[in-house]
Amino acid sequence: MEIKWIEDFLALARCQSFSKAAEARHVTQSGFSRRIQSLEQWVGAELVARNSYPASLTPAGRLFRETAEELLRTLYDTRAIIRKQQRIPGIALQIAAGHTIALNFLPDWLHALSARYGEMPARIVPSNVHDAVVMLVNGGCELMPSYHHPELSLHLDPARYAFMTIGRDVLLPVSVPGPKGGPIFRLPGTEAKPVPFLRYSESAFFGRCLELLLKRAATAHVLHPAYESDMAELLKKMALQKRGLAWLPKSSIQQELDRGELVPAGAQTWWLDLEIRLYRDRGNKNPALERLWDFLAAGEPE
Repeated sequence: MEIKWIEDFLALARCQSFSKAAEARHVTQSGFSRRIQSLEQWVGAELVARNSYPASLTPAGRLFRETAEELLRTLYDTRAIIRKQQRIPGIALQIAAGHTIALNFLPDWLHALSARYGEMPARIVPSNVHDAVVMLVNGGCELMPSYHHPELSLHLDPARYAFMTIGRDVLLPVSVPGPKGGPIFRLPGTEAKPVPFLRYSESAFFGRCLELLLKRAATAHVLHPAYESDMAELLKKMALQKRGLAWLPKSSIQQELDRGELVPAGAQTWWLDLEIRLYRDRGNKNPALERLWDFLAAGEPE
């Protein structure tokens, strides 16, 4: 049994809709449904009455919800206490970020910031996007940078969570080049020659980005899934090994593009512009956080 299954179940109980709950949990509806089914298999009973609208809980589901809410509350409270106790002495701020931002954006951004703001003791906690959001919501961090697209919102209540834009990125298809410098794997592909595709897991943020991009693509495309992961760094390594085409954030492959080790594998119509936002909990009155946020709000350039 996984904690995220319980979180999914409680989201469904609140939203009373599989589609709305899946959106709130940043996962496809099919993936969300499978996780609810996995939880029901673990419990050994149906928790959701699927023949009603809006979705309602069965008697077993109502009983399980009471225990699940208290269980998660206790777990998160205990984790928050432990994390605060385990912080490195002198570390003022904790920053939770998805792996791609933690590896490819934050180091340069923090270095540039320190030149203007001065030293800012901080601890960076790389994680997946969902866990970073949970850390912010449960007080496990002061700051959370995250990718944003207008059609793929994190659903954080703006009344509680403030944000500012601190950067831009673009998700673009790339491939290793052939002898003449062009990509050996190129969009859009044909039935006779589909493009080997290094794809993201459907629950990953970049997986949702690609689902959106491909759904609204004006050009027919034929992709053959070769490998799947929720980590851009792993797909980047596979792309460099000539295993297929991958959509990667430009920030993670700038050096490879500059050296010609990777090249764009499609026109800019296949690219997706992304914003990098920095989130905080308005209720967190950590003095170091307040000073930094005021400094950034006063005119931190993107």
